[in-house]
Amino acid sequence: MKDGAPLMALTSIAVLLAAVVLAPGQEIRIAAAADLKFVMGELAEEFEKQSRTKVNVTYGSSGNFFSQMQNGAPFDLFFSADSEYPKKLEAAGLAETGTLSEYAVGRIVIWTAADAKLDVSKRGWQTLLDAGMEKIAIANPQHAPYGRAAVAALQKAGIYESVKDKLVYGENISQAAQFVQSGNAQAGIVALSLAVSPAMRDGKRWEIPAIEQVAIVLKDAKNKDSARAFLEFVKSAAGRAILAKYGFAFPEKDQERGKKITPRGSESARVTRRRVQER
Repeated sequence: MKDGAPLMALTSIAVLLAAVVLAPGQEIRIAAAADLKFVMGELAEEFEKQSRTKVNVTYGSSGNFFSQMQNGAPFDLFFSADSEYPKKLEAAGLAETGTLSEYAVGRIVIWTAADAKLDVSKRGWQTLLDAGMEKIAIANPQHAPYGRAAVAALQKAGIYESVKDKLVYGENISQAAQFVQSGNAQAGIVALSLAVSPAMRDGKRWEIPAIEQVAIVLKDAKNKDSARAFLEFVKSAAGRAILAKYGFAFPEKDQERGKKITPRGSESARVTRRRVQER
């Protein structure tokens, strides 16, 4: 990457934020996949400090949001847990051209409680095959990308047929995590971003293949400039530092270009935020 590229990208974000700051009191409505439940709150808080724009977030399954948006649901921005639904919205003419963006790579894990007899961090897939494993929680694969990713991973590992009768389905990935956290299932295939949350971080986990996550601005967004600004903020170094803290990775093509993700508390991240605020 050329030395001036980060500054040019930062300048673009600052221009978008400056436009938003000139019109305080605005609001953007975001539909976000359930795996973003914790990280999106921090991203929204940081953006609100910089722009004075209120960010309202609704969480749920990406498939349900897709159906709602087809019927005119009043959202400005959609953060999906996959790439399929945003691309379908774009193809149907329901999204702003040029705003389709891969913002993160979601990582998934097999998670068990800290006091589980089986140590999933050592046994991996074999944990799910154990006779004592009666229920395995996943998100509903019919409308939740993390559910489809779980099924695909089980199939790739060659154990889906052996464990399919043990599967119990949550409406979304957050509910699937609640099933296993409450003890209603002995294990769950959940988003790493939830597994590292305060309520689950002490459990045992084993990581399996990841899932690309994409966002897009909706065609009927009432506040398109603010929606674009928020999306650019999420993709910025400061936004990605927050995402990284919650276990998200980033597209390989971005890593190949040399984009370094810095922990949010580092000097580089602080300088980035300060420059945006000063502009």
